[in-house]
Amino acid sequence: MLEISFAPVTLPETGALTILAAEGQATSGTWRAIDEVSAGLVGRALAVAGFKGATSDHCTVLAPAAGLTRLVALGLGQADKANPETLVAAGGRAVAALAQDSVAAIDAGGFSAIQAAEIALGATLRAYRFDRYKTRETADDKPKLTNLTLLTQDPAGAQAAFATLKPVADGVYLARNLVSEPPNVLTPVEFARRIEGLSQLGLAVEILGPDQLHALGFGALLGVAQGSVNPPRVAIMRWQGAANPDAAPLALIGKGVTFDSGGISIKPAAGMEDMKWDMAGAGAVTGAMAALAGRRAKANVIGIVGLVENMPSGTAQRPSDVVTTTSGQTVEVINTDAEGRMVLADILWYCQDRFKPRAMIDLATLTGAMVVSLGHEMAGFFSNDDPLASQLAEAAEATGEKLWRMPLGDAYDRQLKSDIADMKHVTGRPGSAITAACFLRRFVNNLPWAHLDIAGVAWAGKDAPATPKGATAFGVRLLDHLVARHFED
Repeated sequence: MLEISFAPVTLPETGALTILAAEGQATSGTWRAIDEVSAGLVGRALAVAGFKGATSDHCTVLAPAAGLTRLVALGLGQADKANPETLVAAGGRAVAALAQDSVAAIDAGGFSAIQAAEIALGATLRAYRFDRYKTRETADDKPKLTNLTLLTQDPAGAQAAFATLKPVADGVYLARNLVSEPPNVLTPVEFARRIEGLSQLGLAVEILGPDQLHALGFGALLGVAQGSVNPPRVAIMRWQGAANPDAAPLALIGKGVTFDSGGISIKPAAGMEDMKWDMAGAGAVTGAMAALAGRRAKANVIGIVGLVENMPSGTAQRPSDVVTTTSGQTVEVINTDAEGRMVLADILWYCQDRFKPRAMIDLATLTGAMVVSLGHEMAGFFSNDDPLASQLAEAAEATGEKLWRMPLGDAYDRQLKSDIADMKHVTGRPGSAITAACFLRRFVNNLPWAHLDIAGVAWAGKDAPATPKGATAFGVRLLDHLVARHFED
């Protein structure tokens, strides 16, 4: 991970420097210092480049002063609209621009200590790279930046603020690592093993294997797993940080299909390689639990993830099978590629029955229909509880992990009627993300609940300011902020 430090605002003697300039405020202490040394070089260069501080403005000046390799000016847009999302993005843009310098600094002298820490968070998030399986990269192929200093008027305050954000960045890195792993490595058993390692953060971890799941009646989850040689696991992570250890917890639940072939209802070959990240919901929950434990959150939170592999074989589940869920309700299987909701159904019921949480939130790459609805810009979410929905919307706005609330309704729910069982788990294509959510709602017993369908935002096809191409860890920062803002003592 990129080494971050904080120092007073002085002109660096070596390395590269980034200046963050808002519209109408395109000056800084380090900029003026360089201009004094170089007789206005920077000011003239930015004027010629038409740099005015807009968010799209970017200008690089090479060798602006003795010892400095480059100066990069980045626009922030309107100063009165600067918020955590824009500052995190600015830190990410800075790291992308400085990738070929080994040592660099960002002039954050015009920002508060917490704002400097948010810029540092963005820099850390953008510096992520998954290169575990690259064996022939040359030094020129790799980013060179290893040390980044934030220049600020309050280094101690910024360092203290960043100390609360660093565990969140660690949680994002953990989730991205999990989602990026190939499925021959990250099987359900291996995923559970890595979760067990989080006990070193203070999480209480419990792993349920096939025998326990059979005894508990997890018929829906086991039905998904029965076609694979890799046995399923359910991992339970508990963080007891509230002043009252017996206070009802918030429950976070994740779909963890480590590879989804579609089962007997097999997917087309084109794009199937993407299905290694069908466990991104479980990855986000795991990363969020690590973040909460890492920053010692003053809340009781439980994370539960269902870990399975959905494969076709002679033992695989068939369309028209009927399974009995742990709730006792029976489900007619229509399409084995709609496996995620089956995994979640058992866990949602088990969670509310055993742990009596105050609310449940599940995250899942559940439906292609959600991608059709919202593309890759935001996740859709459903909720049976308006206060919880409002809290999620606030967390989404604060973190930039965008959500759009989708409807629920009896007309959609009636489409789940089965001729042979209590319900079927798939309806027709119209409104299929909604009917999937209605299916899940049948297993929450009217407890405050929200379902986040993250199918369109779990993986990025191109670089974003604070997220390099690949696994996004969408949900980690969202859930951490939700807990910090609405569920801590």
